[in-house]
Amino acid sequence: LSFCTFSKLSLSILLVIAHLTAGMVDLTRHEKEKHFLTATGEKRLFPSLHDPHSRELSVVVPAYNEELRLPVMMDEAMEYLENRQKQNPSFTYEVIVVDDGSKDKTTEVALRYTRKYSADKVRVLTLVKNRGKGGAVRMGTLSSRGKVILMADADGATKFSDIEKVEGGLNDLNPKPENMAISCGSRAHLEKDSVAQRSLFRTFLMYGFHFLVWFFCVKGIKDTQCGFKLFTREAALKTFSSLHVERWAFDVELLYIAQCFKIPIAEVAVNWTEIEGSKLIPFWSWLQMGRDLVFIRLRYITGAWKLQSSHKTD
Repeated sequence: LSFCTFSKLSLSILLVIAHLTAGMVDLTRHEKEKHFLTATGEKRLFPSLHDPHSRELSVVVPAYNEELRLPVMMDEAMEYLENRQKQNPSFTYEVIVVDDGSKDKTTEVALRYTRKYSADKVRVLTLVKNRGKGGAVRMGTLSSRGKVILMADADGATKFSDIEKVEGGLNDLNPKPENMAISCGSRAHLEKDSVAQRSLFRTFLMYGFHFLVWFFCVKGIKDTQCGFKLFTREAALKTFSSLHVERWAFDVELLYIAQCFKIPIAEVAVNWTEIEGSKLIPFWSWLQMGRDLVFIRLRYITGAWKLQSSHKTD
């Protein structure tokens, strides 16, 4: 076999594998995932992203085994949000903590905030099984009431008050008339410092990942992985309705979908601190994300995955 023939054969095999192993968009919910608990322990149905907004801001916090780190993030977020509401009483918000099938007391810890602030301000969505960060963010987003929706990591790595920076980025996009826009927090400005602190091998993996993101999926965004992104309600519905990847590379597919729909995206520098206890196992997670990146593009090319209309969940 010549090299050219071998390359074509390998690509054909890869395309077939990508097509045959493609999972579909899973928007179904277990019966237990349709409800949240009030401060007095009563069950209430979550609303739908298809409903009109009734809050200015929703904050979706995916959390897997986060009983230790969640309180630090929640204390900072709630202090900021409560102060903002005091200064501007017309500002309304909610925080949705999504327990992604944790084995620890993440749900119990989160429910303390429901009891302290009320279920109107803090709701806990407990998933029956672990879906992955992307699946948790989507389930929380589809249950939110906000005019704009912020996804924020449970580790509190990004200073919460930096929401004002991503809000500024969103407003600068001037998302009228369809109100489609996404503003991404970015750590790209910190890259030089992080390279100096990383091993040569991890730096190689990082640049390799950036190349794959650029080559296969998303152009023009330097940091796709920062867990601090703000969506208009309309952009969230459009993108999350088509999302297939539920684990670490979900951010990339989300932004790929946004670019396919020509939704404007801003990238805004935010403060970021590395927090102990990261769920990423560096080498294997990079390999998994690299594989997902290649397969994201191939599955859209082969038609195994298609961009969805914003259909309702079961």
